[in-house]
Amino acid sequence: MYHDCRENWFLAQVKPNCANIADKNLKRQGFKTFLPLEEETRQRNGKFVTAMRPLFPGYIFVAFDAARGFWRTVNSTYGITRLVSFGNEPTAVPLDLVSYLMQRCDAKGKLLPATRLSPGDKVTLTTGPFANFVAEVEKIAPDRRVWVLMDIMGGQTRVAVGADQLRAV
Repeated sequence: MYHDCRENWFLAQVKPNCANIADKNLKRQGFKTFLPLEEETRQRNGKFVTAMRPLFPGYIFVAFDAARGFWRTVNSTYGITRLVSFGNEPTAVPLDLVSYLMQRCDAKGKLLPATRLSPGDKVTLTTGPFANFVAEVEKIAPDRRVWVLMDIMGGQTRVAVGADQLRAV
């Protein structure tokens, strides 16, 4: 990804449930944005529903040249509450942090599963009836199936899941 050296990445706080609106409005004004997303499964009306949710709820990354005063435009964008600041001006997010997050996401901003899991790692299941359960990796099969140990009702239960259904804790 091309990056203008005069531009830094900043963190903008968005209004509740307005991340997509803020993203659209910032892009419409010509700003580069980054909104990392993750799949989240929740139980709703007795059914499990999987949806994309922001990795950092309430925040979006925005790139611009602060020296040119563009931060005032970002602050007044519909859907944005304010830029995260320490003092009178917004504080830049370290470029290597944003680059690392971008590498972990696909083109649409969806967080990809960790590339390396090993036995003994603590993981969280991201989908299915055991979503948000914490488990320990027991064994990784060659077909990318991962055997995890979960504490259920006071005992350990062995469950096989796909590597794409796990997130390292």
